[in-house]
Amino acid sequence: MKILALALTLVPLLAGSAQKRFVPLYIHDTRFVAEIAETMEQQVKGLMYRRSIPRTYGMLFIYPEEDIRGFWMKNTWIPLDLIFLNRNRQVVDMFVNVPPCGADPCPSYVSKVPAQYVLEIRGDLSRELKLKEGDTIFFSID
Repeated sequence: MKILALALTLVPLLAGSAQKRFVPLYIHDTRFVAEIAETMEQQVKGLMYRRSIPRTYGMLFIYPEEDIRGFWMKNTWIPLDLIFLNRNRQVVDMFVNVPPCGADPCPSYVSKVPAQYVLEIRGDLSRELKLKEGDTIFFSID
């Protein structure tokens, strides 16, 4: 009976947990695997608390429309590139090799123009890949 009560207590918690989804994406000829951040919970957590990520791994933040987007690096332990994309998946702004936040208050990194998607990848990788404003990042969302 106690086990059943415990299981019934955990069901709502597990049901509320969103499954991780991934999508392949391409920066020029380089294939990445991007974890999708589409729920508020996923977007708030982002890549926090990760000690490392593979070279061709990223997180893709998906929003319903274009808007000015702001990010910070609180509880993020690795440098990241923040790549802001419009609805056509074109790079409209970037912050390269953004350092982890050392102390509060953490600085904000705000897009200079509206973006519908934001991609986070390993710090300085966009420079290595020669990514620039106007380039298109290819991915498909189901």
